[in-house]
Amino acid sequence: MTTPAILVIGPSWIGDMVMAQSLFITLKRKQPGAMIDVVAPAWSVPVIARMPEIRKAIVSPTEHGEFALGKRRRLGRSLRERNYQQSIVLPRSFKSALVPWFANVPLRTGYRGEMRFGLLNDIRELDKGVLDQTVKRFVALGLDAGMAPAEIPYPSLRSSTEQQALALQALGLDAGRPAVALMPGAEYGPAKCWPLAHFADLAGRLEKAGFASWVLGSGKDRAAGEWIASNSPAVDLCGRTSLEQAIDLLAHCHHAVSNDSGLMHVAAAVGIPVVALYGSTSPGFTPPLTDRASVQYLGIDCSPCFERECPLGHLKCLVDIRPEVVLSEITAGK
Repeated sequence: MTTPAILVIGPSWIGDMVMAQSLFITLKRKQPGAMIDVVAPAWSVPVIARMPEIRKAIVSPTEHGEFALGKRRRLGRSLRERNYQQSIVLPRSFKSALVPWFANVPLRTGYRGEMRFGLLNDIRELDKGVLDQTVKRFVALGLDAGMAPAEIPYPSLRSSTEQQALALQALGLDAGRPAVALMPGAEYGPAKCWPLAHFADLAGRLEKAGFASWVLGSGKDRAAGEWIASNSPAVDLCGRTSLEQAIDLLAHCHHAVSNDSGLMHVAAAVGIPVVALYGSTSPGFTPPLTDRASVQYLGIDCSPCFERECPLGHLKCLVDIRPEVVLSEITAGK
């Protein structure tokens, strides 16, 4: 019997890539011998490498939003010899369906999107009422047409104690105290961001409670990290870690406190308790996929608005989540 080979066209955001692991786990449960390869942005390779379900990450030659027909044609044709039996296309754009078509994958599965008839031949209708979460939409593509997920397996990223020790050593971090990761960034926009003053306040309270605070984020979060560190005892690591190191530092941490962001999903997937802060977005749509989450969401009249910036200018949905409440969630499990 031929071992099935499946090509997945992955998403472009870190949180979505973590949630996509729920699909990969589903596929392996359905076909334990399946070999799964993922076409993904270069930045996501360290995340995919921590997913045991994946055989190979194939780096996409295109930038986010770039059409680049020639690049997609060349990649697709180079994959023909791998003889994939199925491709699952997670993004809903026209261009995302081109590689499987050029690769001559016989079964090409995805949701109805931007005029993808022909490119896809297993087109699924997206019932947003039934598939009311991003992760459910991903998992459903691994099931037979018309089926909704009865179970959502949680993502689980690998991180060994050796990898964690190396990350601590490389960054000169003291492992003598339990650490809490603070993640102040959110790629979507400021309406998803807990005030920096609250993060700094929390770091001061954590210090008194015997915790170290590490601020994690990308280079785009450097200003936020510097502000928190200059106004609290927190250690600013924004832009100083690789993605591999961020995964391992999170796995080492006692807790994580995060906006609704990609790193929140990473923290959930490494298995630590997460205090997840929601403002303009809904925890019903992109919840942390873990049983160890404390979701802080006030649900005031104007939220979730799903806006990038607060349209009313007060950001009460996040401002009114108090640092002392978040601290109590952390110390309750100390």
